[in-house]
Amino acid sequence: MTILTNFRTERVPTTEVTLNVALGGSGPPLLLLHGYPQTHAMWHKIAPRLAADFTVIAPDLRGYGDSDKPPGDPEHATYSKRAMARDMAGLMTALGFQRFAVAGHDRGARVTHRLCLDYPERVTRAAVLDIAPTVTMFASADKEFGDAYYHWFFLSQPYDLPERLIGAVPEYYLRAKIACWSRNPGAFTEASLDEYLRCFCDPATIHATCEDYRAAASIDLVHDAADQERMLACPLLVLWGAKGFIGKKYDVLGVWRERASDVRGRGLPCGHYLAEEAPEETYSELRAFFLQPD
Repeated sequence: MTILTNFRTERVPTTEVTLNVALGGSGPPLLLLHGYPQTHAMWHKIAPRLAADFTVIAPDLRGYGDSDKPPGDPEHATYSKRAMARDMAGLMTALGFQRFAVAGHDRGARVTHRLCLDYPERVTRAAVLDIAPTVTMFASADKEFGDAYYHWFFLSQPYDLPERLIGAVPEYYLRAKIACWSRNPGAFTEASLDEYLRCFCDPATIHATCEDYRAAASIDLVHDAADQERMLACPLLVLWGAKGFIGKKYDVLGVWRERASDVRGRGLPCGHYLAEEAPEETYSELRAFFLQPD
């Protein structure tokens, strides 16, 4: 199911998992990747408009939404951004798209970063929404970081401490998390919140999303360290919430210019959830960027 207007959903097998995917529109392919603790539904305010110019592909990441949720492993490789990027490359191959553009928010932006590194020949343009590189963020961790991003350290605790605590009151946890990161009241529709709750309250989703953060604090850092000197080959659009932590803590364009040679972007008038808090600005920035010729 999907709340994206005029989109259909398909179950698309990849090499390792089957993904739930919303598809709509026509034109060049544009892959949209969601973040935590959401699903592809986070794009519901802008994906139908982007579908006027692009074939929009909006999957649930492995472990999220209605996509497969394999159990974690001791190395957390199952939920590494490399594994998730491999899913996306396989998805686009299965749909017949060899080259494509991609935009990701939050966790999906970290998958986007890894996708650009591991499959540079396939990504034409990329956009990352409201993140700094994972290595940069861990290296800058201090009290301010801990207050704003405590969940990075909570969710990465060994199994099954966070699973049990979140699982006791998952609706309260999800609503509190969304409330503390957003800055524009009324941005979230009841339909989108109902969809996030439907998916997040599944114990398998809670476990998978914890594994996502365990991977970020372990194997993802190993992969990122190995690629520390590599620059992204494609043009990169960087957007962030001007009222949120990322924009206040980091020189966002500056840190991304250490990772890519062609970087542009700006802060938008919102908190963390750009596509829902500032949909007009997010849509306009993405459309203009992705319609530029390669």
